[in-house]
Amino acid sequence: QVQLVESGGGLVQPGGSLRLSCTASGRPFSWYNLSWFRQAPGKEREFVATISRFGRATDYASSVKGRFTITRDNEKNTVFLQMNSLKSEDTAVYYCAAKSGSTFTSADMADYWGRGTQVTVSS
Repeated sequence: QVQLVESGGGLVQPGGSLRLSCTASGRPFSWYNLSWFRQAPGKEREFVATISRFGRATDYASSVKGRFTITRDNEKNTVFLQMNSLKSEDTAVYYCAAKSGSTFTSADMADYWGRGTQVTVSS
């Protein structure tokens, strides 16, 4: 069991940067693969990035590759999403999700979800 809480969302101008954090209250944190998803109004929940249990493997959606970086700090029970060169298309509610076993890119594979944090990219 793990509880996930996202933070760091807000309003940012196009081309700006934002760092999202997701902190877990459950243990051990290293048992879980972590992923970020996002969902814009009227659209399906979309994969953004994933990271393996000890951070050795990562994967990104094509739309964010080269702009976003996912990292984790198991000592602090936290996963991060560094977002650079933000575009209006990045506007969405961002969710972190966790599962055991392997990295995952499908929302229906998640075992646990955070409540989400709003990211708005607008001038």
